Parts: sequence; structure tokens; C-alpha cells
Amino acid sequence: MRSPTKRAAVLFATLAIGLSACAGQGGETTAPSPSAAASPGESAAASSATFDWKAYSGTEITFLANQHPWTDGATKLIDKFTEETGIKVNLQPFSEDLYFDKMEQTIRSGGADVYFLPMDSTAYTQYSADLIEPLTPYLEDPTKTSSDYDFADFPKGFLGGALYPPGDPAAQLYGMPIAFEAYILFYNKDLVTTVPATFDELIADAERITAEKGSEGISGSVMRGIRSDTIMDTLTGVVWNAWGAADAPTPYGVWFDGAWDKPRLTDPGVCTGLANYGKLLAAGPANKYSIDWGDANTLFSQGKAAYFIDASLFGPSYEDPNVSQVAGKVGYAVLPPVTAGGESFTGHWLWGLGIPKSAANKDAAWYFIQWMTNKANTSEIGKSTGGAPRLSAYSDPVYTDSLNPDYVDTVNKAMATSRTTVVLKDAWKDGALAIVDTELAIANGTPSTAACATGNEALKAAVNP
Repeated sequence: MRSPTKRAAVLFATLAIGLSACAGQGGETTAPSPSAAASPGESAAASSATFDWKAYSGTEITFLANQHPWTDGATKLIDKFTEETGIKVNLQPFSEDLYFDKMEQTIRSGGADVYFLPMDSTAYTQYSADLIEPLTPYLEDPTKTSSDYDFADFPKGFLGGALYPPGDPAAQLYGMPIAFEAYILFYNKDLVTTVPATFDELIADAERITAEKGSEGISGSVMRGIRSDTIMDTLTGVVWNAWGAADAPTPYGVWFDGAWDKPRLTDPGVCTGLANYGKLLAAGPANKYSIDWGDANTLFSQGKAAYFIDASLFGPSYEDPNVSQVAGKVGYAVLPPVTAGGESFTGHWLWGLGIPKSAANKDAAWYFIQWMTNKANTSEIGKSTGGAPRLSAYSDPVYTDSLNPDYVDTVNKAMATSRTTVVLKDAWKDGALAIVDTELAIANGTPSTAACATGNEALKAAVNP
């Protein structure tokens, strides 16, 4: 990887400010509680002698993990964690296509002490079913949280997907952020000479490249194309881009007009965003409708696609020649706006760590979460993700010196207009699939107006059975 220049160091400082300012977009986020948000370090400092990293030495915990860049970075630190705490870790990683089913099964039946938590409607549904342990009591306990943890270092807007009950001033935190992602455009410089000025131009260029190079195994674009709610965050980022700057607060996000019985897939901005995603998907490879993020990421890293819109955290791996065939050839850009000269918008989403109510070793699990998400380890693991969720990481050379400066510039610009992709609704999966079906219908040739009208009724029925 290339080391950032002096200019990039300035950009990181700007990003740190931008994260603090923009992380609350898409709906105001309430801190867990005054003591949890602002003073766990202060209360811990008063009794620092009572905190002991060896308090649970000899305990073994099971960590249920998604195979993810964060997991790759954290795995390298597990032996050090065990050395410093005496806590042994049984790591159980699963590919994402298997992880969600395994997660749901495990947190209900037992077998995990800490797990990869999607900080979105998945976590909210688990909270509603009383399956997750609140973390706020651990943060507020000086015997369980080190005085130097500095919880206030996490932007408040990054916590909203796991603060429940939503909007309650006394809401508690149920997940600790480990990696954020914004949705940006990756492009292969061997195939793209000029970044398209608008989304329509992006679609047209992707279609051209597929027509010209499809026989060589190269497509103009690659996108998440499977029928699954797992594509919703990337899809929402594209729809935010078409929606623009108008207000659309949580818990409804861009999909509802202030009430669950008022879906708005027929809104011109929302429908345009769905059509933009569907048309770019349609310009992909022959197996485009069976592709999730893992396959899409692989195809782009092998040089088999010109454009790829997805999570920013893929960026660092593209610069690693050990895993990427396009190292040094990748360009980074914000999503092309709907109109030439217009502003680009996008979304952001976070993974976190949580503790199941069924966990056998909750205190030791919290030690693992706390240790892995402290300032130093957030920066270290962030080198693998490009999405460190602490503000301090953006002034830490351990993190900043590991990243491509063009990547930093793009993430900086994307985060300036990003909003959360989270919709906090129980049993949201059926609603999400109604939206995905709308985009897939457009990709398969249904006129967007008709597809959005049908999808609107399906969405209304899905969330109001």
C-alpha cells in the first residue's frame, strides 16, 4: 500500500471533524445516557484500582464471527488479548451467506459469548425479542471498564443503529461499533479513463464495456444482485444519492413518509434510485443475479469488472498485491450525481459486537469487546477495514499511514453527505425484500414506473400484514 502524503494527513484531520459532524445525519441520535456517553472514563478513573484485566483469567469465551476484514485484523490480535487478560478465545468464523442463519440460531439456543452484530433492524429485532445484553451497564461500571476506554471517542451518529428503545432519552447501547462503511464507486483504471459525470453516464459506460468485452469475461459493472435483504445497505446508498438532501429521518429512512403505512417507492427520487441500481446491475456479468458482495468483490479484484459500487471498506484490500490483481490500478470516487454538477449523496452502515442474553461468560465477553475496540486496537484493526469507527484513529499514524490517499479523499467526501441506511422495524426483512424485488424487476426490464407502483403496494402489505 502507498503511504499517504502530507495532503492526505490533512484530509484525515478533516475526516475526523466530518465524522463528528455528519454522523448524526439521517435522524438525530440520542446518547445512551449522560453517564454512559460522556463520563464512563471519569467514573472509572475514580476507582481505577478496582479494574483488573486479569479478573477473568482462565475463562474461555466463544466468538461467533462473520468472515470480514475486521475479523481478519482481530484474529491477529487474539493471542495478545489472551496474554494480557488470560481469557481464551474460541473463534468460530462463518462466511456471510451462512453467518446470519448461524447467528440467529446461536443467540437463541446458546453457544456464543460475543458475536458480530449488524447494527440495524436485525439487532433491533433481536432486542425486541430480549435476546441481546445491554452494554451500557458495563460501560458505567468502573470495575468492568478501563478508565482509558474513552467511549465518547465514538461519534454519536454511529451508535443509533443499536440504541434502544429508539429515540428514548434513557436508551441503552446494545452493540459496540467495530467498522463503518460508506458506499462509493470503485473503478478499474485499465478499463475506465474518465469517471462518469452522472449516474446515467455511469450506466451507459457500463453497458458499453459489457457489450465490448463481455466475450472476454469482463463486464462493465458488478453489483450485489441476489434476492436478499443483505443488499439493502448498498441499495439504500444509491437511493439516497437520487433522493438528495431532503429530510428523511429514522426510523423510517427514505422508504416511508413518516409512517409505516405510507411507503414511497413511487416518489420520483426513490424510484430513480431503484432504477439506477437495477440498470447498473443489469450491465453486469451473466450470473449477476446470483452474486452477493463476496463474489462481486472477488470479480472486481480480479480485474473482471470496470465499475463496482459497494462498501468503502473493500478499498484497502484492492491495494494489496497479495490478494488483489488490480493493486495500483483502482480509482475511487463518490457516487456520480443524478444531474451533471449536482451533489453526490450516499449512506453508511456499521458492524458491531454484541453479547447474547444466552451467553455463559458475559463479563469476559465484555472484556473482549472492550479490548478489541479500544483506541489502539481500533486503529490497528482499521488497517484491514478502512473503516475505523473511532475519531482518534484519524490522527493515529498506525491507521492513517496504511491507506491510499485517494481512498481517504473519497471516503472524506462520501461521509460529508452520508446518512444511515438503518430502518428500525421489527420483522423488516419482508419489507426489505419488497424493495429488492422492485429493483430486480427493473433490472429484468420492467418499466420503472410500473415496478415502483407494484413494489409500493407490496411494501405496504409487508410491513402492515
